Amino acid sequence: MSSKTKTVESSVKSKTLESIWKRAFTSNSEWPDKDEFLDVIYWMRQAMGIILGLLWGVLPLKGFLGLLLFVTVNAAVIYFYMYNFQGIDEEEYGGVWELTKEGFMTSFAGFLVTWILMYTGLHGTDDL
Repeated sequence: MSSKTKTVESSVKSKTLESIWKRAFTSNSEWPDKDEFLDVIYWMRQAMGIILGLLWGVLPLKGFLGLLLFVTVNAAVIYFYMYNFQGIDEEEYGGVWELTKEGFMTSFAGFLVTWILMYTGLHGTDDL
């Protein structure tokens, strides 16, 4: 592949990413490629999992309360983003369940790892 072809491909990819970012932060955007919107939901959840894991670790939250709060906050933020901010029709994306589960488990895993490490590092005891 020539260097000119590589430059054109990277330019197209950068414009596509710029377009996705712009639509992600613009209210009621059009999503001609449904996978792009699902990617935005996926990556929002990943970032939210890490941020909430850090927050839950700094606050001495533990047990079922922390897990329940994570699921509630995660679902509420994504719901607000999808329906109130972007104004999407869930049927276009396979229904509410498809949107609800998009990226949830990997977000949950990232949340748990971050939460456990932060909590243990800040509030752990030497009694083990």
